[in-house]
Amino acid sequence: MPNVNPEILRWARETAGLTIEEAAVRIALGAARGIDGAQRLAALETGEFAPTRPLLVRMAKQYRRPLLTFYLAAPPVKGNRGQDFRTLPQGSSAEDEAVLDVLLRDIVARQSLVRAALEDEDDRLLLSWVGSATMDAGVETLVSAIRGALGIDLTVFRAARSADESFRVLRESVEALGAFVILASNLGSHHTSLGIDVFRGIAVADPVAPFVVVNDQDSRTAWSFTLLHEVAHLWLGFTGVSGGTFDREIERFCNQVASEILLPTQELQELTVPAGASSAQLEAVISEYAAPRKVSRSMLAYRLYVRKVITEQQWRAATSAFHAQWILQRDHARARAQGAGGGPDYYVVHRHHLGGALLGTATRLLSAGALTTVKAGQILGVKPNNVRQLMAGASGPSRRAG
Repeated sequence: MPNVNPEILRWARETAGLTIEEAAVRIALGAARGIDGAQRLAALETGEFAPTRPLLVRMAKQYRRPLLTFYLAAPPVKGNRGQDFRTLPQGSSAEDEAVLDVLLRDIVARQSLVRAALEDEDDRLLLSWVGSATMDAGVETLVSAIRGALGIDLTVFRAARSADESFRVLRESVEALGAFVILASNLGSHHTSLGIDVFRGIAVADPVAPFVVVNDQDSRTAWSFTLLHEVAHLWLGFTGVSGGTFDREIERFCNQVASEILLPTQELQELTVPAGASSAQLEAVISEYAAPRKVSRSMLAYRLYVRKVITEQQWRAATSAFHAQWILQRDHARARAQGAGGGPDYYVVHRHHLGGALLGTATRLLSAGALTTVKAGQILGVKPNNVRQLMAGASGPSRRAG
């Protein structure tokens, strides 16, 4: 067996987002000769002894790497995640960044499979709107283009029973244009879930199979905003990862586009904040105005700050308060769900995360013989023997070639 560079072992583990203790458990490396699994793995990664082939096979599976990767002379150059539009907070976790890299590889792999299958169709459709805009044309120009293409009716959006339903309305409009909208934040386990401090959205600006990923760990009202933010990235032709900061020009631009679509400036001007309002009063005013419009309270606070209706200190304080309230509500909801026992059906939840366009397109391509069950499983993020059951309850649009 060819020699294995121990640097490859360490690189593969770290880019899988696993600590040495977690990896030892995952690859079933137990104690031997008085040395525990983590210590044995550390010795492998420093070259004290060589891994066996069965162990490499387990590593390949758990680290999500092809087996041949372990026989490379050196770790490959870091994969391209497109442009990184984020400004990371101090002390950001290297482990979270590693998990994000794995998630990005997974999304890019799915997108590549869909693109290849659509390209093979004789009457494939190139989406002319992807990459058709520039920032130089201004926010209003892009807002007008997106509004017109999506046919967004704010009355319908706001009349929905919940923020989830409002997001569904918007998502279906985006998917009708030919994009695929996915909810995702982890590698298939809640243990690898990435918070909104790591990323909020991902855009793959491809004219054949554009993808948008919305972090499902965010609040429901924020999903619609993030979706429109990433749609703006698609229109501009930018592939990359977005965070929750406002430091970069392109992020401010896409934020302005998304917020203007959801809450037009003319309407926002009708909102008045009492002079000398306390923090509690300001939060109440924002909450009361945001709720019926199905928009994020933090987004509304930022819009008020930009218009100089409130100060930067008030904006940041309100945003922190809203985030803390949402965390508390989320934790209570999770506790109630655990106390009730059971939980939603796995396939129902997975279909919701995949979206109608991706599930419908994979179903059509599989039926037409353009996809194997294995590739369909890779696109949908399930094992091949679960593909049919996942598709059995599918309902939604299928992205056709033309």
